[in-house]
Amino acid sequence: MKTTDQSPSRVLVTGGAGFLGAHLCRELLLQGHEVICLDSFMTGSRRNLRALPALGRFKVIQQDVAEPIELDWLDRIYNLACPASPPHYQADPVATVKTCVVGVLQVMELARRTGARVLQASTSEVYGDPQVHPQTESYWGHVNPIGPRACYDEGKRCTETLCREYAQREGVEVRVARIFNTYGPGMALGDGRVVSNFLVQALCGEPLTVYGTGSQTRSFCYVSDLIDGLLRLMESGPEVNGPVNLGNPTELSMLELADLVRELTGNPVPLVFSPSPADDPVQRRPDIRRAQQWLGWTPRVAPREGIGRTMSYFAHHLATLSRPQDATPEAASRPWPDVEQASNPS
Repeated sequence: MKTTDQSPSRVLVTGGAGFLGAHLCRELLLQGHEVICLDSFMTGSRRNLRALPALGRFKVIQQDVAEPIELDWLDRIYNLACPASPPHYQADPVATVKTCVVGVLQVMELARRTGARVLQASTSEVYGDPQVHPQTESYWGHVNPIGPRACYDEGKRCTETLCREYAQREGVEVRVARIFNTYGPGMALGDGRVVSNFLVQALCGEPLTVYGTGSQTRSFCYVSDLIDGLLRLMESGPEVNGPVNLGNPTELSMLELADLVRELTGNPVPLVFSPSPADDPVQRRPDIRRAQQWLGWTPRVAPREGIGRTMSYFAHHLATLSRPQDATPEAASRPWPDVEQASNPS
């Protein structure tokens, strides 16, 4: 998946122990870069990092991105630090806003000081419950600023504002990715998003929980496609002067996704319906013409193939759990010897 012929770089990935972050760290290491993972491990998992030291120059710093980042020099910074699943970002809304806003300020100051280029992970949630379909980057969105999702939605919108100001006023090179629903191997059992929820429930022989009528739609991008898009965006040229949607434009309703999961798992479990969460978007699909034109990027993994791969991962993961406590956040956050505390950064 090498997207550029650039020389090896020193790269910081904030949120590098998360689902997307760990995949990104792995790909950067395979491309020969030196990688520094910075993560607070509030939702990220050290399990995601176990195999990475064997791939190359890899270092982990345990630190909140909202604290000053004391690194001497960097070439690239991928700022992925923030919980992305509603159960996780709603657990502490103030911390979520702080991660988005104060975190990006720390990243931008680090980039200004070191001259590093930044890729900021934004989200399709900046579009809220969209009244324009599909969503183009020029759409301003339809967001409830005081709803239960606002800590994440508005936090990311503010993040984009700060990125633009640092680019215009301080000359920081910034790329902004608006990431749509992403899934794949490496997702946590308790991730809380619909793909993992459905797969775990079906594999365990439990009814699938559908919120609302199930007619609401999402567009699901397989993780390898998303990582390819992030790498291309980071190394893109000066023509990229605004946010870029990264997502799979194939749109599925929740009922269609449930049927696909039941078919692939071979487990025709029933559906149970629960009320829709507040401000749950009715539909979501990216317009990816910018990504196609500027990056030459189009997702290649179809939902059936990607869901099948993810199902195999979860089936193996469930089968190898010898004790129930192995799947808990507490087990995932046990200290590892390759984790350096922020008191000793370099």
